[in-house]
Amino acid sequence: MNQPSILRNRVKAHLLANIKNGSLVHGKTINLAKLARELKISVTPIREALSQLEQSRIVQAIPNSCFVIPELTLAEANDLYNTMAQLAVMALEDTDFKKHTLEALEESLLQLQQAHTPVGRIQHRIQFHQLLMQDNANKILAALIADLEARIFFYEQLYISDASFYEQVDNQNESILKAIKENNQPTAALILKMNWLNVSEHIKTKLLRNEKIAFETIDP
Repeated sequence: MNQPSILRNRVKAHLLANIKNGSLVHGKTINLAKLARELKISVTPIREALSQLEQSRIVQAIPNSCFVIPELTLAEANDLYNTMAQLAVMALEDTDFKKHTLEALEESLLQLQQAHTPVGRIQHRIQFHQLLMQDNANKILAALIADLEARIFFYEQLYISDASFYEQVDNQNESILKAIKENNQPTAALILKMNWLNVSEHIKTKLLRNEKIAFETIDP
């Protein structure tokens, strides 16, 4: 891998880590000069990395200005979760799970159940789904899913805080792992799809409620 690619990947990894730890939130402007100082590199690979992330809708370029984390919308949430559900099922059905991955999935479920903050729950939920993709040999598919997960994080960080809803999601994840252990990939894939779509409906309900409140606020 050449030096420009290494630098771009370093920037992307840094930004994705900031998304997952909650320090980079939607609506926030990305300060290129500050980022360059933090990473001790020039602005050029930072712009290149941000341009790549823009293709995944993780950031948005403001012409002749800066990059920002785009606002969250109902239409995007619908497309985002439907796409994730389809790709995740495709990956799961074509994965030969290794023993150490199954053990890691069990540990991830335990960490998820023991997490006590919304951000912690989201982080471990995403980690569980990343582990589901870990043994899939299709690297392009894995990259697409990783980009979608980064954007999804913003939605779940803002709109999922209900403990009872987490319990439902946890139960589905347990059922996914149980089906995989029983070599029942079709059932695991079906539950996985339901899992993503259930989260989607929960978030879309919250977005619809917010849109209604905003409309009522401006309605004379």
